[in-house]
Amino acid sequence: MGLDIRLPIGLMFGILGMLLAGYGLLGDRSVYERSLGMNINLIWGTVLILFSALLLFLGSRKARPRAGPAPQPGARPRRGD
Repeated sequence: MGLDIRLPIGLMFGILGMLLAGYGLLGDRSVYERSLGMNINLIWGTVLILFSALLLFLGSRKARPRAGPAPQPGARPRRGD
């Protein structure tokens, strides 16, 4: 199968994280008075961006071929079982 589920999910989390972090950076500062002055949108947007980077990294690695037993010289390949 060619599509790893981590790629589209990582992309989705990346877009959502960028939107959330962007709102945290550019939004109204008075919203954060109820959260003790902490910019929750910026914090969780950054967390989502880091999580998406991890998913995209793990999903983009190439699958390494597994080494099987070496064929013995002179052995014939078996036909359908």
